Parts: sequence; C-alpha cells; structure tokens
Amino acid sequence: MTIRVLIVDDQAMVREGFSVLLNAMPDIEVIGEAVNGREAVAQVDALRPDVVLMDIRMPELNGIEATREIVAADSEAKVLVLTTFDLDEYVYQALRAGASGFLLKDASARQLADGVRVVAAGEALLAPTVTRRLITEFSRISAAPRTPALARIGELTERETEVLVLIAQGLSNAEIASHLVVAESTIKTHVSRILVKLGLRDRTQAAVFAYEARLVTPG
Repeated sequence: MTIRVLIVDDQAMVREGFSVLLNAMPDIEVIGEAVNGREAVAQVDALRPDVVLMDIRMPELNGIEATREIVAADSEAKVLVLTTFDLDEYVYQALRAGASGFLLKDASARQLADGVRVVAAGEALLAPTVTRRLITEFSRISAAPRTPALARIGELTERETEVLVLIAQGLSNAEIASHLVVAESTIKTHVSRILVKLGLRDRTQAAVFAYEARLVTPG
C-alpha cells in the first residue's frame, strides 16, 4: 500500500525538496503541504495522511504544539519530526507531544524514505546522533516517576513489563523474540496488548512511558 505523506515546513525549498525525494519512491506519495502548524492540523483533518513530516520551528503554531493537537484529535497519522536543531529539549518535547520519530534535516534521501516507512509501520525512529543525549534528557527531567505512569504499570503482566523494558532499550520485535526465546508473532501480540492497556499510540510512546515510569534508566 502507498504511504500518504503530508509535509509541514515554513520554507518552500524544504517542502519542494522533500516532495521530490519522496515522490520518487514507488511506495510513498506526498498528498499535501502546510506552511505552519495551524495549517498542518487542518490538513491532517482534511487529507488523512499516514505520516506527517513536521518541522519544529514555524510561525503561528510550532511543530511541537501542532503534534500535540494532532494526537489529541485521535488522528491515525504518525508524526515524524524533522529539524536542523540537534537539541535535547526539542527531542524530548516532541516525543512527549506524541511524535513517533525524530530525524535531522541533513538525513539522506534513503534515510528520509526509510524513516517514513518505519514510522508508518508503527515502529520507533530516533536519529542515532540524538539517541544518547535523549536518554540523558529522560534521566534529567524524569528524576522521579510520573504518578500516572506508576498507576498504569500494574495493568501489565510480568511478561508484558519485560517486553516494555526491551522496547525502551531499542530492541526490535525480532530481537526481543530472540532474547526471550519465543516466536516473533508472540512478541507482536504482547506489544499490541501493552499499547492498548496503557493507551499508547506506538512503540515510541511505549519507550517514553517506560522511562518516565523508571522501568528503564540510563547507563
């Protein structure tokens, strides 16, 4: 199936460049563009994209707030945040707002297309250059477990909690299956149940939850 993409950036050259790169892919179609966060929210509602490529710094409504509104509206669109700013605060805020992934704008065409595919499939995506600092930021901001997170942990079985920890450590379903010596289909079932029980959108949000609940700590 073709992945439908909405590109959100206040710079026309950036939008055009991303459109050319993605439309060259046989499985990806750019169905629209937006110049700011407010327009992005409206376009998501009208066009129903699978993935939103979201810039962070924009006029009227920034990418973080736009992501938060899109998620709050129960949109099925996955947000992939793109920025030139390799800063911890933006990564953390974007993920807390509900973004499913994070890439820097200097990513190659292949990395960009692969990122769209990964996020569309419900997987987590973080640029390698920001992963280590992201973990440090989780540690600094989430010095104590968030109460809502603690309350919801009790809804998970022991095995589901174990799978959640491995998700937060960055393991894929195949890697988790190998680690636990079970079928990959079993892990997919566990992941689905974890997301439902915790009311989370995807694996990225599951990782955020695990850090905030202090199930995983840096180091």
